[in-house]
Amino acid sequence: MNSVAALIVTHQSAAVVADCVGAARQRCGEVLVIDNASTDHSAEVARAAGAGVVANSRNLGFAAAVNQGVGLISKQFVLLLNPDTTLLDPLEPLLEACGSPETGGATGLLLDASGTPQRGFTLRRLPNASTLAAEVLGVNRLWPGNPLNWSYRCYDKDLTLPGEVEQPPGAFLLFRRSLWEALGGFDEAFWPIWFEDVDFCARARRIGFRFAYVPAVRARHAGAHSIRQLPEGDRQVYWYGSLLRYAAKHFGPVSCRALASAILIGSFPRVAGAVVRDRSFQPAAGWVRVVRMAAGALWYGPRLFRVEGEWRRLAVDSSESSQDN
Repeated sequence: MNSVAALIVTHQSAAVVADCVGAARQRCGEVLVIDNASTDHSAEVARAAGAGVVANSRNLGFAAAVNQGVGLISKQFVLLLNPDTTLLDPLEPLLEACGSPETGGATGLLLDASGTPQRGFTLRRLPNASTLAAEVLGVNRLWPGNPLNWSYRCYDKDLTLPGEVEQPPGAFLLFRRSLWEALGGFDEAFWPIWFEDVDFCARARRIGFRFAYVPAVRARHAGAHSIRQLPEGDRQVYWYGSLLRYAAKHFGPVSCRALASAILIGSFPRVAGAVVRDRSFQPAAGWVRVVRMAAGALWYGPRLFRVEGEWRRLAVDSSESSQDN
């Protein structure tokens, strides 16, 4: 498929990237791996599997690595794959779905290791403030079938039927290079991960592009590969920080502050549960940083999170911040 280049961003991915590269080489005209400072020989494994590899000396984050990779690719279409995603079918149906000019990209059906469709992840609608508030307050965990969660994760959709999808997963996303250029790439302020693909899809939709869902093209996806590489105390900081930046970009001041309030309310039972579970106050450190971010968003509103770096100063100590920048 000479018009498609596969782009894979790795970080500590040596255990999974060879299968991803091998399958992509059978389906794509080019396979490029951008490695974000792995110490487990991910770059060497990817190179041995036949991919072109760029090895970064530091972790640039997912969005910056994607932009770096697309900038090195000349193909008309880019297939973004997580390193724990393995293509199972030819890509022609995805390209056919992109036949109309307003279709900016397409995705297929993601399966878990047992071959079961990954409902709730393969298809999602773009989140609104109410959707994310239900998430941070723990409503979706306690009541997964609530109407907000049911709609957001597209549980009302038949995964066997093709159609339009508002938020295709970044783990398996074919997009036009021209769309990436029109949007100015992925927003690198979503660091190191989370919500950069959601923001990309939301901005694409805003300028009139749509994404297609084609279940005839399948891929096996292990899931949570990148998350496991992060220190546990940092995971919630990065997730909530990226969530608040997304809210600042796409919601109004009232909704942004309401979401910050929901984060503050939802943080206290979570930190209490973590302390009881681990019999230690160590988990509280990460949540203190989350509370600082949410309090900053409540006080300053969306403008705090619209400036790259501002919210990080609330999330990390000064020594950590110097390492990030």
